[in-house]
Amino acid sequence: MQLLLRWLVLAIGVVLAAKLVPGIHYTDGVTLIVVVVLLSFFNAILKPLLVLFTLPFIVMTLGLGMILINALLFLFVGTLVSGFYVEGFWSAVGGSLIVSFTNFILSRVLRASPRRPGPPAPPPPARRKDDGGDVIDI
Repeated sequence: MQLLLRWLVLAIGVVLAAKLVPGIHYTDGVTLIVVVVLLSFFNAILKPLLVLFTLPFIVMTLGLGMILINALLFLFVGTLVSGFYVEGFWSAVGGSLIVSFTNFILSRVLRASPRRPGPPAPPPPARRKDDGGDVIDI
């Protein structure tokens, strides 16, 4: 259920990116599903490897290198899927920023939904009274 919810959030982000960024287009709903599955796959498999190899660059740019990685993945999916068009690097940057922002906001909103209360937390363990003697606690 959680995976489907993440895919839905990602699909909303891709649709918003296609509506707001002039250089991003998709042809139909099937293409959108393929794009969402590929982006999810690349974010799960390829992105951690890219982050690992470019970590010094990401640190030196104070995290702005992540935008570059997200844009490259977005552009790569645009070259793989025949009905999904990303016209250039800056369109990919804009699209990845919109998808990331949408993902951030919707994840926070959906996580803030009320949860069932669980059992109360157990009380902390009782502390021993220190009588001043030499005791080694292990």
